[in-house]
Amino acid sequence: MPTPIPSHELTFRATRAGGPGGQHVNTSSTRVELWWDALGSPSLTEAERALLVEALGHRLDGDGWLRLVSAGTRSQLKNREAVTERFHTLVADALIPPKRRRKTKPPRSAAERRLKEKKRRSATKAERRRPPGDH
Repeated sequence: MPTPIPSHELTFRATRAGGPGGQHVNTSSTRVELWWDALGSPSLTEAERALLVEALGHRLDGDGWLRLVSAGTRSQLKNREAVTERFHTLVADALIPPKRRRKTKPPRSAAERRLKEKKRRSATKAERRRPPGDH
């Protein structure tokens, strides 16, 4: 079971949001940014950290911080709840280890079918060629 990330490790910042709003839309800070230090988190084991970097490496900045933003509603509280929910889902999905691939071999019938088709194709093309001695 993946380790839940405690809320004290998350940093929230409210900034001005664009989009729908009333007269005070340009002065209210309803957009919420969530920051989390993925590489420095004490809540993760080394194995979990490796899984996280593998899955979310492209989303981490140079210092190993994950940043998520929510500006879907005009309410700072709702945006905070939405971004927190998204964060927990993202981290939980990243901490699920990928399934190992089992090596398989194609069945003999498939190999025979492939060779038979190659011979048929070869014969078709051979029929299109000019007969030897016919210049």
